[in-house]
Amino acid sequence: MARTRQGRSRSAYSRLPKSSCRRKLRNGTRAEAPGDSTTGQHDGRDQQIEATVYEQAPARTDVGAGLVVSPNAVRLLRGLGQLDRFRERAVPLQVGWEFRRWEDGRVLFSQNLGEACERRFGEHSYVAHRADLLAAVRAAVPEAALRLGTRLAGLRRLDEAVELTFTDGTREVAHVVVGADGVHTTVGRYVTEAGSPRFSGICAWRCLVPAENAPEFARHPVQTLWLGPERHLVHYPISAGTQINIVAFGPAYDWTTESWSTEGRIEDLRAEFAGWADDLRALLAAAERTGRWALLDRDPLPRWTNGPVALLGDAAHPMFPFFAQGAAQAMEDAAVLAACLADQPEDPSAALRRYEDIRHPRATRVQRMSRGRAESNHLPDGPAQQARDASFSSADPFAQSGWIYGHDAERSVREALAAG
Repeated sequence: MARTRQGRSRSAYSRLPKSSCRRKLRNGTRAEAPGDSTTGQHDGRDQQIEATVYEQAPARTDVGAGLVVSPNAVRLLRGLGQLDRFRERAVPLQVGWEFRRWEDGRVLFSQNLGEACERRFGEHSYVAHRADLLAAVRAAVPEAALRLGTRLAGLRRLDEAVELTFTDGTREVAHVVVGADGVHTTVGRYVTEAGSPRFSGICAWRCLVPAENAPEFARHPVQTLWLGPERHLVHYPISAGTQINIVAFGPAYDWTTESWSTEGRIEDLRAEFAGWADDLRALLAAAERTGRWALLDRDPLPRWTNGPVALLGDAAHPMFPFFAQGAAQAMEDAAVLAACLADQPEDPSAALRRYEDIRHPRATRVQRMSRGRAESNHLPDGPAQQARDASFSSADPFAQSGWIYGHDAERSVREALAAG
């Protein structure tokens, strides 16, 4: 592999069958999340592509809290050979879409998952701590491929590569740069002139409650959603059942801080749900601290790639968490990106355009639908809310979500590449 005066540089993601590469691709992937770590792992598994993940955090930490890992993401973990490791701490959901009414906790609808989900989609659906998902993905990423404490300052196009400059003054050169650096993406300004994300008027609260302190109903392997006027709240067990993840959504008021690390006041969260069912308030009473952040919104980007530079995950398609698909869509991005780079190593820019062509329509659809779910979840009591609740009796979440959960990103890219 070639070296530059700035030192060795590496490439980004790849997993599907190897092509007859004429050169080794070198790629730098910015930031660390399920999508970009998966990118690094897949790229590294192809002997013709080397990958480095550049992460601005100085050390690995248990970032975030709970998330849903649906079948479309689970099958990618299986393909990576990391599903068994992931299942050591993940909780398989037995019931999903358990909707409850805000004032009395009455169950409006629930869907049995468990074996039914596996029969329908070929995989279970899980809930897990984000750190456990990251640990499973990173297990196959060589330590040398992860550079902590490196914050990107800018990019510069060279004849056949891209130079990355970091805030500490160091530089690297790569054939491909993948920006997996979130809604405030630095890489994005080298790809598109889309405007800055805007505040949605909604804020999120997140808590982790030790299971032994939580009410018994919250410890079941169930994804529960409480729906009420202008607010909703979701909870489920994670971390091998030792913690209960709570995430709540409501009016942002004057709160505009967008950071998972920002602390909120637990008293304010409880006040938001004053007057709700006793069971829910008992769960919130068990929480001792909470994070709080404003949800940002951004219209779908017209493009994700520009020559040898591409965006992935929230950098490409930030979405509200109401379909629980942020991490899964980033992992799908990574799988497709890897396969495209492996198929066209001699022309990385063409490979990235193909990646965008394959992924943009699907991710944009999920992004738009996630935005629309906010209005439905937060209806005030009245005719529209009553119609929504009545519609649950005829709901078929498997059918409605089949296009999401049944999707096989690796098969889709194989078919696209075979079709030319």
